[in-house]
Amino acid sequence: QVQLVESGGGLVQPGGSLRLSCAASGSIFSINTMAWYRQAPGQQREVVATATSGGRTRYADSVKGRFTISRDNAKNTVYLQMNSLNPEDTAVYYCNLRIVNMDYWGKGTLVTVSS
Repeated sequence: QVQLVESGGGLVQPGGSLRLSCAASGSIFSINTMAWYRQAPGQQREVVATATSGGRTRYADSVKGRFTISRDNAKNTVYLQMNSLNPEDTAVYYCNLRIVNMDYWGKGTLVTVSS
């Protein structure tokens, strides 16, 4: 059984920063991809950033240069540093772990960017 627990969401003013964390526990194969997705009200869930266990990262165009994904493989933890936040970043952020063709999801953490 794999569990993902996110933390770090909250309310932030435009231009501010937040750091999200996601800790995975359970039977986790060492070769995997961890990612952050987000879902804004009335919108489909979209990928924000991904990071493989080998260190490769990818970002959505909308967050390039502002967000940084990183991971600590020893702790099975992935982070998302979010800078220069704007109201369009408001969403529920979900952690995802992909092992081969299996997807695991966290319950999500709300990020609200508002003055």
